[in-house]
Amino acid sequence: MFYGLNKFIKNLLPKRLFYRGLLIVAIPIVVLQVTITLVFFDSLWIKTSKGMTKSLVSEIVTIIDIYNNESEYNKKIVTDLYNKNFSFSVRFLKDEQLPDIKVERWFSPMDRTLRRELKTKINEYWFNTISYEEVVDLRIKFRDGVLQIFFPKERIQASSVRIFALWITLPAILMIAIAIIFLKNQTRPIIKLAEASERFGRGEEIDEFRPSGALEIRKAGLEFEKMRNRILRHLNQRSEMLSGISHDLRTPLTRIKLQLAMVEDKNLSKKLSDDVDEMEKMLNEYLQFASTGAKDKTENFDLSDLIENLINKYENPNISKEFKKRIYFNGRKNLIQRCINNLIDNSIKYGKKTKIIIEKKSSNIIISIEDDGPGIPKSEYNNVIKPFYKIDKSRSESKSSVGLGLAISSDIIKSHGGDMNFGKSSFGGLKVIISLPV
Repeated sequence: MFYGLNKFIKNLLPKRLFYRGLLIVAIPIVVLQVTITLVFFDSLWIKTSKGMTKSLVSEIVTIIDIYNNESEYNKKIVTDLYNKNFSFSVRFLKDEQLPDIKVERWFSPMDRTLRRELKTKINEYWFNTISYEEVVDLRIKFRDGVLQIFFPKERIQASSVRIFALWITLPAILMIAIAIIFLKNQTRPIIKLAEASERFGRGEEIDEFRPSGALEIRKAGLEFEKMRNRILRHLNQRSEMLSGISHDLRTPLTRIKLQLAMVEDKNLSKKLSDDVDEMEKMLNEYLQFASTGAKDKTENFDLSDLIENLINKYENPNISKEFKKRIYFNGRKNLIQRCINNLIDNSIKYGKKTKIIIEKKSSNIIISIEDDGPGIPKSEYNNVIKPFYKIDKSRSESKSSVGLGLAISSDIIKSHGGDMNFGKSSFGGLKVIISLPV
């Protein structure tokens, strides 16, 4: 039960650090302001308004008593005094009735308080607090007419409410705005570090990364920079070593070829030359695999145009394409070209028909390459992308293959943050599905 509740709460919470930090800052501020507001309305504003309204109703009852007991002369004197000293406007409307239309607002604290106090001391009454901006129209049934009294709203409502509302909201908004600025500054270094890690993981070159922010974030950035430098140093050493191996091995292979040309037994010479050619091919493919994407730059290019150019170079009518629209991709163009080229070579080598489909979805680009060849068993899908791995079936019968084509293609796709999967094509052969992030 608690696990389900905890999971439900986690799903409601925002996923990004900035918004979680903002909630940590904003929720206490909002709760504090709401608490202060409730305390103010309960202990100060409502009680003060109730006391003011009670005092006003007592004055109104006094006016009614005067109209009941005093002479016309005294009524006029008292009414003038109320108008002068209490900002009242009192008049008697003979042969008038109370209005039938009720204009009381049930949600207004001022209306509720006034109605509550009037009920305890006056039987028949009617008041209107909305027709006039600054005064209340109160009418009381009196003898054969109506006693109409106009009095200021400030007599029953504290005037500090608006000022209080202003001071309770503006500081909260200001504090939350300052918190947003500080949180932006604190999360920006983390976002930069994550972006640099993502770019470096895809094999892109990072011009300059300068750690910033809090001490812990700076430490993480410095450690990432040290790790990046160590990996780059290792890759450079590997490239230099492979370059040396290439130079050292090509020289004796060239000498062997020259010596074989002088052998009188042409049949033996041809067999040995084929073995030397195979060794050279294996060496070239291995060096190509080991140095994949070492110095290629990232660029934005037309992926549809790249694949069309590759298809046109084969001049093979059995290769078909299906593009719905032009698709652009930000990556290393030469590597993507090498990957697609390897896959098309495999399709042509082991099948007759090849179909290439490319489409763009909301979050990725899907490239499908299908053929009508013998295909690959489902149990071998994870093995064929391993370097130098060969299936002991029709796809490995050719000696020209050293088992690096799919490994190179998979490595290129993964270096771009994508994935390469296999399935059965509509022709009954192999279907290679490439997924690249947009």
